[in-house]
Amino acid sequence: MNNLYCLLFISCVLASCAAPQADPPEPVNPVPHTRQLEWQELEFYAFAHFNMNTFTNMEWGMGNEDPALFNPTDFDPAQWAKVCKEAGMKGIIITAKHHDGFCLWPTATTPHSVKNATWKDGKGDIIKEVAEAFRKEGLKFGIYLSPWDRNHPDYGKPEYIEVFRQQLRELLTNYGEIFEVWFDGANGGTGYYGGANEERRVDKKNYYDWQNTYAIIRELQPNAVIFGDAGPDVRWVGNEHGFAYETTWSNLMRDSIYGGMPEYAEKYASGQENGTHWVPAEADVSIRPGWYYHEYEDHKVKSLPQLLEIYYNSIGRNSSLLLNFPIDKRGKIHENDVSQLMKLVNKIKEDFASPLPMDADNLSASSSRGKGFEVQQILNEKLGNFWAAEDGQTSSSITIDFPGPVVFNRFLVQENIALGQRVKSFDLEVQQADNSWKKIASGTTIGFKRILRLPDTEARSIRFTINNSKDSPTVSHLAFFKAPSLLLPPKISREKSGMVSMEASEEGLEMYYTLDGSDPAKNGQLYAGPFQVLEPTSIHAISRDPQAEKFSEPVQKEFQLAKKDWKVMEPGENATQVIDDNASTNYFSNQDRVTIDLGATYSLKGFTYFPMQNRYLSGLIQSFSFLVSKDGESWTEVSKGEFGNIANSPIEQRVIFPTVEARFIRLKALSKLDDQSASFAEIGVLIE
Repeated sequence: MNNLYCLLFISCVLASCAAPQADPPEPVNPVPHTRQLEWQELEFYAFAHFNMNTFTNMEWGMGNEDPALFNPTDFDPAQWAKVCKEAGMKGIIITAKHHDGFCLWPTATTPHSVKNATWKDGKGDIIKEVAEAFRKEGLKFGIYLSPWDRNHPDYGKPEYIEVFRQQLRELLTNYGEIFEVWFDGANGGTGYYGGANEERRVDKKNYYDWQNTYAIIRELQPNAVIFGDAGPDVRWVGNEHGFAYETTWSNLMRDSIYGGMPEYAEKYASGQENGTHWVPAEADVSIRPGWYYHEYEDHKVKSLPQLLEIYYNSIGRNSSLLLNFPIDKRGKIHENDVSQLMKLVNKIKEDFASPLPMDADNLSASSSRGKGFEVQQILNEKLGNFWAAEDGQTSSSITIDFPGPVVFNRFLVQENIALGQRVKSFDLEVQQADNSWKKIASGTTIGFKRILRLPDTEARSIRFTINNSKDSPTVSHLAFFKAPSLLLPPKISREKSGMVSMEASEEGLEMYYTLDGSDPAKNGQLYAGPFQVLEPTSIHAISRDPQAEKFSEPVQKEFQLAKKDWKVMEPGENATQVIDDNASTNYFSNQDRVTIDLGATYSLKGFTYFPMQNRYLSGLIQSFSFLVSKDGESWTEVSKGEFGNIANSPIEQRVIFPTVEARFIRLKALSKLDDQSASFAEIGVLIE
């Protein structure tokens, strides 16, 4: 009995002596609202541009389009939802009304809507079907509603504001929970305006009376975040290529900004350290060059390396990622878009599949607030758990000591943003054999999430040091990963001089090639630098990861006669760009033709025409005449015809004709797709 009383007494003493739970740090204002915290954890969700522009092949319609033109042949929102769910996206935002004013729901405010479409004899409701399909998959639903309306006769007048607000009320009342309401900054300009066909400008700052418009959303959908240049809840990242900034603050000087502000991107898009309101960034970007579907962009879906750049420069830089799918005329996400999306998703899963093992015994911190805020809290990915330094400590470090050597190339860190964004700069170091520390990376802001891509780095000890913080720093999660190399085939290009270059998809990869058509994995020569190819040649190449001892898929690149000695005979500006072996440059001919001296006589059997590759195309040749000459004086037409589907598929056109001896060639446009000067990206010849 005496021993039992003794043990009870000791237990009571120990309990009374245990350190009490420490108080959390004071917030550093501004701090996020609950709806903003919930939105922040979504990270990755879809944009769907699907509207009248889909059927008129436009990006911005004028507002005079016939509603009957809207007629998807196989509308399938369930396919959208399944694609998004499989990709790990958390929801979708759809263009309920774009600038042309056509409404995807049977609104009472205008006849310019689906109620007068051919689709379903005017009895359909796109918004309803998409909302239901996404909720069935457990995904969220949001709406884009353009403030600008190039169709409505009252746009620019006070009466239009009530029309706009009534449209907003309909969308927020009839379609269940909305997670985000998206307002475009494009407002005012030329339009149909009920037949007026004129330019109407508005005072972007005051015309919409935004505060009373926002009040409707707060009343009907209090959990929805509102997107705009100035928020008020979520802001535009300031560009349409999906990149946040090296320094991205969620703080914004919100009261200094209004939608469509000309200097917004330059002055405000990256946020401000001393910003007055919490308005985090959202990076919006399309998976294709255009926001709306255009058949000629089917081969221009962003590559895996491009999509990875977008991911790491948005989500990896304290921003969410809103990735757009231009829904096609069927009413589906195109197969090419789905394929590239899943390549991205699978690669991201692969990159973060192998975190370095860490436990409490690995960790130490230079400063800790006390019980409940110890450094081991960073092992828990929930935002409510976090490490905090002592009050007044604006610089602190966390050290991870591993039992043995580890290799990593990704670093992920998150702040506890519920208490405000604090960190202004940090370093990442590894310990050397002599116990000194070597800096391998630096950064500025962290926010909700910061990801660094690094070279493969071996270490036994890693130190993360916050150099400067607005107040005592907090970290909710920290992790290291070993991402496999991005094993893609080499990118092969050739200059006008005939010099061929190869570029690997990632550092550390080897590249092998053959010039005789054989397998480069077996017979390939290791690429060591540019080499010259002047004659027609088929290059086969492959990448190899020497660590994993794996090969990429092979790639084949066909090169015709090099343009080293070619000269353009027309004196037009930038004429040499038609033979610079760079498809991104163009030559526009006022004579609608191009004449070239090949520098020697060859046995020609055909030619190639590469049309311009810009987002907006002009001067594309539809029908042509191809002529040859031995002396540049006497010409013979050897081919005449048309480039069949060049409007929808502006890829390299190849024309074969009976072999003929010639030194000079001329490609002449007989007709074009528009009334602009004939455009040429590249001209080539095929020889025996």
